[in-house]
Amino acid sequence: MNVERCKEVERSIIKRYRKSIWRPFIRGIQEYQLIKDGDKIAVCISGGKDSMLLAKLMQEVKWHGKMDFELKFLAMDPGYSEKNRQKMLDNAEMLGVPLDIFKTDIFDIVHGIVEGNPCYLCARMRRGHLYKNAQKLGCNKIALGHHFDDVIETILMGMLYGAQIQTMMPKLHSTNFEGMELIRPLYLIREADIIHWRDYNNLAFIQCACRLTESCASCGGTEKGSKRGEIKQLIKDLTKVSPYIEKNIFRSVENVNLDTVIAYKQYGVKHNFLERYEEMGRLNGASGSQTADNKEME
Repeated sequence: MNVERCKEVERSIIKRYRKSIWRPFIRGIQEYQLIKDGDKIAVCISGGKDSMLLAKLMQEVKWHGKMDFELKFLAMDPGYSEKNRQKMLDNAEMLGVPLDIFKTDIFDIVHGIVEGNPCYLCARMRRGHLYKNAQKLGCNKIALGHHFDDVIETILMGMLYGAQIQTMMPKLHSTNFEGMELIRPLYLIREADIIHWRDYNNLAFIQCACRLTESCASCGGTEKGSKRGEIKQLIKDLTKVSPYIEKNIFRSVENVNLDTVIAYKQYGVKHNFLERYEEMGRLNGASGSQTADNKEME
């Protein structure tokens, strides 16, 4: 490991990118309570820019923060070419990230699937292997490198292609691995700032190493021609009209008013506005609040 080179990268996070990367990272951890004393966290490394930055940020908060927790750096080789695998290993060594690496045949299993969504299946299989191997290491959480842009793109993809309003959550309980959680510490960090950090430090990470598609978002691919790529371009076009578009998309799922939606699901049960329609009328009358008709006429 080139110690001085590694130190330069670490200093850039704390100093040059303190406002755009370090502070949003800490704010996300605090606001969403992502790390607690006693945690043992497996930081999942794909070899791309996002997961490698995540690794360095997690190291920094462990070294200089007040919380008492452990870190493991878990890398899965789902069928990378030897070139991409070696690139990941070389970058990890250069940046002082000690990898626990394991190999799977996920790419071979998913290869050849024509119908459905190969990226979705691949991502689910990868996550299952990561949970399983993180548990073997004694971890209670896995940390993934999804960032702010992934979140807002997911919101729009759900609406436009999935006919649903949902978001990529900052943390989740695993449904198949008891006691395990998933956290996303880069939740409030913009992709443009990650790219700027990478380029400033002259770092080169693997892009999408998937043999199935060049547009796999979970691998950090180019996304050209994919649904996510279309949404990314749509957001880019909309921001030319208003600079607040990205923040407003993000905040839209923080400001959901259940009184103004036709139906929603909670704990797997679907609810309709008619269930509470009469009750809402009585409550509005008792409180003297404006009716929906009055609000719409203003």
